[in-house]
Amino acid sequence: MITTIPITKARVNLGSVVRRVRLKKERFVIEKDGYPVAALVDIDEFEDFLDSRDEKLKKSVSRATAEFKAGKGRPARELLTELKRARKK
Repeated sequence: MITTIPITKARVNLGSVVRRVRLKKERFVIEKDGYPVAALVDIDEFEDFLDSRDEKLKKSVSRATAEFKAGKGRPARELLTELKRARKK
């Protein structure tokens, strides 16, 4: 759900607006003089947005997906066991 609010209302009610963003995952478009100038979204959603624009990360995920589909993956338990053994050495 996206709610549009004037910047003056957002400023006066910032605490409750941020609470709604964090707890209810609401999104707000903030307007100044009737024009949208900013958006307020949950930090997790913002980080996902930033990740989606990161070309290095996209390539890494594509490479990992291809390796997994090619059968190069292994169970997490196996990896954790290996890491525990390495830590003991």
